[in-house]
Amino acid sequence: MIDDHDNAPPLAEPQTYVSRLLLTDFRNYRSLALDFRPGAVVLTGENGAGKTNLLEAVSFLTPGRGLRRASHEDVARAGATNGFAIHARVEGPFGEVEIGTGTAGDGETSGRKVRINGAPARSADEMLEWLRVIWLVPSMDALFTGAASDRRRFIDRLVLAIDPAHGRRALDYEKAMRGRNKLLTENARDDVWFEAIERQMAETGTAIAAARVEMVRLLSGMIEHLPADGPFPKADIALAGTLEEALAYQPAVDVEEAFHRSLAENRYRDRAAGRTLEGPHRSDLLVRHRPKDMPAELCSTGEQKALLTGLVLSHARLVAELSRSAPILLLDEIAAHLDAGRRAALFQILEELNCQAFMSGTDAALFSALEGRAQFLTVSGGTITSR
Repeated sequence: MIDDHDNAPPLAEPQTYVSRLLLTDFRNYRSLALDFRPGAVVLTGENGAGKTNLLEAVSFLTPGRGLRRASHEDVARAGATNGFAIHARVEGPFGEVEIGTGTAGDGETSGRKVRINGAPARSADEMLEWLRVIWLVPSMDALFTGAASDRRRFIDRLVLAIDPAHGRRALDYEKAMRGRNKLLTENARDDVWFEAIERQMAETGTAIAAARVEMVRLLSGMIEHLPADGPFPKADIALAGTLEEALAYQPAVDVEEAFHRSLAENRYRDRAAGRTLEGPHRSDLLVRHRPKDMPAELCSTGEQKALLTGLVLSHARLVAELSRSAPILLLDEIAAHLDAGRRAALFQILEELNCQAFMSGTDAALFSALEGRAQFLTVSGGTITSR
């Protein structure tokens, strides 16, 4: 058990939680209505019963494509002809809100719509005004050994949880870069078009890099609150990337101008490659296991899981401190990958966070320490029953 959290920031703010969830034609659920209590929610059942589908539905209460990054066609229930719909009642320190999202009645599946208290939202980013959702799922177990793109996506989701404008910056950068890449592959020579696109890439790209740098700074400070000999080891984190590294010793305005010049000067090189070879889309997140002074990718599977869990929990503390309410956590198959000591430590930390945490697993016995302290639900073939 962890008994050394005296240095952690106080987390006594009222809890933000999903109190009711309604699903229509979502994954294996034709129609489902569930009421939740604050605190831990434990979902148990056999593999394929629909546990992760429920967590995925909650993950759609934040911008993006959810914890599986699935297409809307895949999310809609097989055989459904009218898309999918998710409706949630969320309660917390900022009041009660009704959030609806999905493609039902849209006539298309290219994008999902969001409604806040019945009114169309300008964008999905408006959901971040009411709740933040963070997840840890088995597909992330290869984060440290997989592609750099996965780690970029990971750090950008961490940024988005405290900086709602980050998602729009990333979309604007990607759109501008696609435009530049198209000009490169078409062997276009229109300097005016290149100049306009590269100026936008320099502005948004530097802002993206600066937000990542700030996240690493804040998260590194929060990691220090973990006990030195705790079950989730401290991690040293850094960013590898031209812009991120330059921001360590140059003002952002100078980094932006240098990136703009670099894009213009390297059109010939990028034209030969058929794509833009420099920018925040090439950066990487570097993680080291501090107690062992070892790169995370060289650690054992268990050590990597403990490192990643510690990072996610430290980020949840950071979000709680900055937004005055802890995020909702989605922890898929979390208990199966932790020994008894780390499970007990995790449950204690979740209580300290004062957060709603959805946890799933096939073996209810792994959550026995939460009896009387959590809401237990059994998932079987698209039906949910309380224990």
